[in-house]
Amino acid sequence: MSTEVTDTTPAAAPPGKKGAGSGDGLLRLMLDGMRRNMRQYGMLIALGLIVALFAVWTDGDLLLPRNVSNLVLQNSYILILAIGMMLVIIAGHIDLSVGSLTAFVGSMAAVFMVKNDIPWPVAVLLCLAVGALAGAIQGWFIAYGGIPSFIVTLAGMLTFRGLTEIFLEGQTLGPFPKGLQKVANGFMPEVGPETNYHNLTLLLGFALIALVVLQEVRDRRRQKEFDLDVLPAKLFALKLVALASAVLVVTLLLASYKGAPIVLLILGALLVGFGYVMRNAVIGRHIYAIGGNLPAAKLSGVRDKKVTFLVFLNMGMLAALAGLVFAARFNAASPKAGLNFELEAIAASFIGGASMSGGVGTVLGAIIGGLVLGVLNNGMNLVGIGTDWQQVIKGLVLLAAVGFDVWNKRKVGS
Repeated sequence: MSTEVTDTTPAAAPPGKKGAGSGDGLLRLMLDGMRRNMRQYGMLIALGLIVALFAVWTDGDLLLPRNVSNLVLQNSYILILAIGMMLVIIAGHIDLSVGSLTAFVGSMAAVFMVKNDIPWPVAVLLCLAVGALAGAIQGWFIAYGGIPSFIVTLAGMLTFRGLTEIFLEGQTLGPFPKGLQKVANGFMPEVGPETNYHNLTLLLGFALIALVVLQEVRDRRRQKEFDLDVLPAKLFALKLVALASAVLVVTLLLASYKGAPIVLLILGALLVGFGYVMRNAVIGRHIYAIGGNLPAAKLSGVRDKKVTFLVFLNMGMLAALAGLVFAARFNAASPKAGLNFELEAIAASFIGGASMSGGVGTVLGAIIGGLVLGVLNNGMNLVGIGTDWQQVIKGLVLLAAVGFDVWNKRKVGS
């Protein structure tokens, strides 16, 4: 008769699961989640570090409520351009004309409102139509004419700059009506009881926190339904706390000055609208498809020419909006307006996670990239760094961002 011997030695934990409930296990999960989402969080972390660096370097001046409001106002037109440029780059193209188109629309606005006394709301609609038409013409040559976007938009850059000089006759033209100036420089009205904060800004901030948390929870639930990788629960909770804290801090800073700038509401509407289109709408998926793999997109039935045409039409309209905001902020249209705006918008897109090969990027990433450049500009001005060194530093930041993207692709591929 044999005796069965039972091994009572505890089984070894499978690789990667050892100590999953311990502090080391949580740290491992967090690092793994960060590694898998490095593209998404890399620039957010970089933005936070840049803000912290200049906050210390300027003895807190960077985060003064007045300076935060100025930071939004000073970079609003670049952020508007960056949203449109991100879509263009995702589709696998580039647009070099947006700076000149911004100046051209500003000159048209001055002709409409200053010379011909057209009511400013009507003039704004006419200017947006001009921008859309300019984008549509360029989009037609690119999509249906088969001319590379680099060449078409380079020609547009020269053409619109020349037309700006012609319309303004080489002179600065202004001032603009008070209503348009308020759109670019004004703040939300004060309502409610007397407090130490701007009440309406506080309400909007709390509503935004609730919306962000709800959207993140909804996205996580949807990813789990399709068996996609999601962040570990503790890391996801940490992400929600970080997002809510960031929104709360910005809300309190703005609410302790004059409240949220009106142009910030415009940016918020653009961010929500285009973010939804790129995540959920059919045309958003088609933009990603033609930028990621054009032959496969064609075989799948994507009307690539129509999508490309609409992308550039949209870019023209956003360039017109940026031109109106810029002209209204400085209360004049100038022949030299919009210089290097296209480079700032392109840099913001690549810093925010766009890929040179197309098919990669987010609208939020464009905003983050624009804020990185904006905080760099503002912080370097506050500490007295000259414009020559500012250009050098911004160039190195752009190179580092693209280099990080290339390194991350190689790391993921290996």
